[in-house]
Amino acid sequence: MLKLRNVTKRFGPVHAVGPVDLEAETGRTTVLIGPSGCGKSTVLRLMIGLTPPDHGDIEFGGTPLTTANAPALRQRMGYVIQGGGLFPHLTARGNITLMARHLKRGATDMTDRVQALCRLTHFPEVALDRLPGHLSGGQCQRVALMRALMLDPEILLMDEPLGALDPIIRHDLQAELRDIFRTLNKTVVMVTHDMAEAGYFGDTLFLLRDGLIVQSGSFRNFIEAPADEFVRRFISAQRGIGDILAEAGS
Repeated sequence: MLKLRNVTKRFGPVHAVGPVDLEAETGRTTVLIGPSGCGKSTVLRLMIGLTPPDHGDIEFGGTPLTTANAPALRQRMGYVIQGGGLFPHLTARGNITLMARHLKRGATDMTDRVQALCRLTHFPEVALDRLPGHLSGGQCQRVALMRALMLDPEILLMDEPLGALDPIIRHDLQAELRDIFRTLNKTVVMVTHDMAEAGYFGDTLFLLRDGLIVQSGSFRNFIEAPADEFVRRFISAQRGIGDILAEAGS
């Protein structure tokens, strides 16, 4: 579905990404993981054409992604930015239908699509005409997801979609999101810094450090065969409740 070949990106003197080789397989969930500042969000922006690479090639569905065709190809992609990125002056409905209205989709089609997405994401239709400031954190994330899914994209790219939520809401939305991915059979690329979340969602994980991929594979592969000391430290730093209880009892 999406391929990066020998892709690099700099911002002035800062080497942000690369060289990176990466593939997001059709119908599967690919997770980019790593510490803050490792380049994973930049990789996502490269994938969707918001940031052009300095070197290398990016393909979407077999088509080279260029500055010229990026706006058209983005209409086939869904993108959920960090924090949801809802426009505060638009209602939930206005946020969800923003691109559909820009593309002059029919009113009936938009209404039917919004209702279907509300059912899919368990969003109450009575809240569609509320502004984001009058929605809960979980509801705002659902609106951001519905906006990304409104045009029925071929691929869904999500940058820390659950990072700002409290633990209970995050736990519930994780389960709902995974069910949605399976129901729609979507190709998904997700960014997170949480190893447990990466393992929960991901078919294939890519761990980045200083803009480079240090290991890729399944969650089990990371746990059973970490590539180097950095990978081992990154995994061990993801302390869970079981670890805390074990330490407290020792």
